[in-house]
Amino acid sequence: MTDEIVPRWNVQNIFPSIDSKEYQDSLNLLLKKISDCESLFKQLEADNLDQTNKTILCAAGINALNHIYELGGMMNAYLHSFNTTDSRDEFAARKNSEFEKIYLQIQNLHLNFQVWIGKSSFTEIEAMIKADQTCAEHAFNLRTLKDQARYLMPTDLEVLANELALSGTQAWNKLQGAVTSQLSVPFEFDGETKDYPMPALINFRSHPKEDVRRRAYETEMRAWKSVEVPLAMALNGVKGTTVTLNNRRGRVDAVHSAIDMARIERKTLEVMLTSMVDSLPAFQKYFLKKAGRIGKDQLDWWDLFAPDSSTNQTFTWSQTKDFILTHFGSFSPELSNFARRAFEESWIDAEQRDGKRGGAFCMGIPGKKESRILCNFDGSLDQVGTIAHELGHAFHNECAYQANKTEFQQDTPITLAETASIMCETIVVEALLKETKDKSSLLAILGNNLVGESQVIVDIYSRYLFETEIFKKRESAELSANEINDTMLMAQKAAYGKALHPDHLNKYAWTWKPHYYYSGLSFYNFPYAFGLLFAKGLYEIYKQRGSEFIADYKNLLASTGEASAEVLASRFEIDIQSRTFWDGSLKNITKEIELYNSL
Repeated sequence: MTDEIVPRWNVQNIFPSIDSKEYQDSLNLLLKKISDCESLFKQLEADNLDQTNKTILCAAGINALNHIYELGGMMNAYLHSFNTTDSRDEFAARKNSEFEKIYLQIQNLHLNFQVWIGKSSFTEIEAMIKADQTCAEHAFNLRTLKDQARYLMPTDLEVLANELALSGTQAWNKLQGAVTSQLSVPFEFDGETKDYPMPALINFRSHPKEDVRRRAYETEMRAWKSVEVPLAMALNGVKGTTVTLNNRRGRVDAVHSAIDMARIERKTLEVMLTSMVDSLPAFQKYFLKKAGRIGKDQLDWWDLFAPDSSTNQTFTWSQTKDFILTHFGSFSPELSNFARRAFEESWIDAEQRDGKRGGAFCMGIPGKKESRILCNFDGSLDQVGTIAHELGHAFHNECAYQANKTEFQQDTPITLAETASIMCETIVVEALLKETKDKSSLLAILGNNLVGESQVIVDIYSRYLFETEIFKKRESAELSANEINDTMLMAQKAAYGKALHPDHLNKYAWTWKPHYYYSGLSFYNFPYAFGLLFAKGLYEIYKQRGSEFIADYKNLLASTGEASAEVLASRFEIDIQSRTFWDGSLKNITKEIELYNSL
């Protein structure tokens, strides 16, 4: 990568600054909306409400919450833009802490509304939906609130759980974020030794020279060893709280709430996982072939992301922009134009720097109908794919904004949240594979794509096994860092088999992944596999239908908060409870493996 300036995102069109009058005015408005909503919801407590008044209050409650979610969500995202890019910013951290208490009031409003919906009969709810347009437009949301209300503790305990989360699970999450973002270690590269933040060090995993990859891996392992105790405490705190709350709420097991949040049935997950397990031998053949190319019998962990060709293609930021816009345009001019706006209006924070969180994400900005994207750009093809992925999330948001969906209606499950992102990755890769004629370049592109797909199928499966086992063990006692490490090694051996050297795995893969530290979002791993395979299936339909597909695809993205995954998939005549679909998507990947192995 050249020394060109890599962008930081611009959030000044949201508020000039955290201490600006505009921010304070919005905060005061939000507090007023919360107070007004609290007064409205007190009317729900009346015992003499007839069906007409119930319907009126229900519609008013939906509208009030939508307005609060829009304003509160925008302010929350704005503060998040500071805390994720500079964990040393104490002023922003304090403002975020103050806002968390306000957001707690919003959570409690949502809780009170759901409790009231839960006490209403299905007959009453259906009558509201029939009688009022707002209720009808939010029919799915009302039915879902009713269904999930059976897993609520008594209201006072749910309020207490929300309040305790500020100094409990959310505090553990902040600790993980602070420790991992502020950890920098010395590393020698190109004859110069300097301190590298962990995201930058991790990015060396794709360096073409094995010596660099191996030394970076060894340095990374030592670095995580130095902070494994506080991170293990954070993981225990989050998972222990989740176990307790799941038991109190009557959940069958740890994955139960994740399935409901994903809006899929357990059968869907089980069928998908079965197909994934059956595909593991094909991926293991890919790993062994890759090992053979570099003169090994098995891959070491530091070789998983190694480029497969001496053609070490790197990209400047401007090349990345042009590359993505060109290939997005081959799918849809609208997608390309949208991505151009994201680049030109500085929606992307791509610079690697101390204090910034690792990984990548996209967040919507309600109220502004925009998005912001965080990544850690290093010029690699992998990072180009990451940016395409996150732009897909932003386009997903855009489709909902264009359709004027409310905040309730935009409540997308984590399974379908990955649809547009992986579709955008697929668009870029498919275009590259079609254009590339040179064998060495084809191997580089195909290899890079298989690195990503193997992560989503093989590594995600290992992480699913890991989290399942962690929850089981945490029910009995706290886990030491060594026990957590051993559990991760067990999961990796089960997923990767003999393709990876057993002495050179990554026992610390649990440390830097923030998903494990979200108390309200367990098992944020299988949704990525769902998203990959669902998007693969949709892309095959796109190839058959061409431009006619785009309108239906945009409508799907706009509607992901308004139906279950099974129902939305059926719009494209896809049965996600059938192995036929999952096996078909995986077959497309195994064809890529076969081509890779033949080169």
